[in-house]
Amino acid sequence: MNISLFHMLEGKNICFKALNTRDAKAIHHFASDVEVSRFIGWNLMKTLNETSEFIELMLKRESAGTYLYASIVLKSTRKIIGTAMIFNFDQEANQAEIGYVFDKCYWGRGYGSECVALISDFAFESLKLHKIHASVVDENIGSARVLEKNGYELEGRLKDHYFIENKYYDAILFGKIQAK
Repeated sequence: MNISLFHMLEGKNICFKALNTRDAKAIHHFASDVEVSRFIGWNLMKTLNETSEFIELMLKRESAGTYLYASIVLKSTRKIIGTAMIFNFDQEANQAEIGYVFDKCYWGRGYGSECVALISDFAFESLKLHKIHASVVDENIGSARVLEKNGYELEGRLKDHYFIENKYYDAILFGKIQAK
């Protein structure tokens, strides 16, 4: 798996770059936002140190070959506005899960759709995956729309799947199979 290719993906408005602990402050800006954290499946990052430690964990996972991570950069400003990932690789079934997180200041501007298109194209063309899927917190209507715009189909719901900040949320499952 060529990690560096994932870090070099580029679209019209956004591009990816390798995740780096030097970017902890920019990532902490959205990882510490209550409104963002309730949609991403992990607890709020309360301190910059927690965010730095989480980035180090993500880098270890990437080094082990079990995850791909990238910072999402707005090309016009070179500002980090989110993170993108491919994870939960299943070699036998030839599939993986995708994820993305954006600073709420950049919600509703089309960057999520562009990001999912970049990840999906990479997963199918470079990684040659048969299927990619995503799990969305049920209240995250925007993310569900982004997936649907990119050809993902609703596959199901898992009741009380996420436990975030002492509250349960359902997971909505989406999938996309490589076109033949």
